[in-house]
Amino acid sequence: MTLYHFTECGLDNVWLKNGFTIKETPFGPAVSFAALEQLLDEIAAHLVRKPGRLTGKEFRYLRSKMHLSQAAMATLQGVSEQNISLWERRGRVPKSNDTLQRLLYLKHAAGDETLKSAFDRIMTVERLVHQKIVATSGRKGWKFTVEETRPSDEAPAVAD
Repeated sequence: MTLYHFTECGLDNVWLKNGFTIKETPFGPAVSFAALEQLLDEIAAHLVRKPGRLTGKEFRYLRSKMHLSQAAMATLQGVSEQNISLWERRGRVPKSNDTLQRLLYLKHAAGDETLKSAFDRIMTVERLVHQKIVATSGRKGWKFTVEETRPSDEAPAVAD
């Protein structure tokens, strides 16, 4: 039996014994998965129960399953966004933050409405913080639009 290295999930350590089909296409091999959403949920459930600390990729996987940005997770964890980024890239998650991540995911997966409401508030605030108001002058005066932006977006050059 051939195992399939399931890197599509973003983790390096997941292999499938079955539940997948590989088909040849004119563009090369294509893989389809049975009950993909259930598989992804089960991977997350396994991660929260596994002994030892989460790797950075596992931490990111759980964050992504909760549909949270690094900034939102930083707010929940009480750390900076840079900390979350470093943990996810380097894999050195402090024990207390590892535990908190697992607990947050368990409550999220159980459909906890209080937690869902908190997540929604944090994500809404994050979207509001990352907006820019763009003013355009026209024949009828000024027109304003609101655009979402990311902190990495550079400010446009100002003409003299």
